[in-house]
Amino acid sequence: MKASEFEARFRELLRSLQSVRDNEGCFECERCERCAQCTFCRDSKNLVRCHYCVGCTDCNDCSHGRKCTGCMSCHHCSSCERCQHSAYLVRCVGLSHCNYCFGCVGLAHKDYHLLNEPYDRKTYFELTARLGKELGIG
Repeated sequence: MKASEFEARFRELLRSLQSVRDNEGCFECERCERCAQCTFCRDSKNLVRCHYCVGCTDCNDCSHGRKCTGCMSCHHCSSCERCQHSAYLVRCVGLSHCNYCFGCVGLAHKDYHLLNEPYDRKTYFELTARLGKELGIG
């Protein structure tokens, strides 16, 4: 096989994948495309083993996500990108093994952070409740 033949066949495979819209093994999902083994998701694309996610794309093993992209094993997260093994994140990017973070980027193994700064639990919830209302989140 020559490189040109490889490239042509590869492009054809990509084109054929883009035309697939069906879900596989999903239960009670609405307006989802290319999802597999998901339950009760809505308006999402390319999810695998996700549950109760809305408006998410390219996520795996997540639950109760809202408008997340590229997350893995995250739960109760909103508007996050490329986070993994985390929960209760809002507008975070690239977090790993974190809980209760708001507007954070690139953290690992952190809890109760706002814009990458640590807060005690009580202060965190006071600040994020007010910010959430002002920003129209949750």
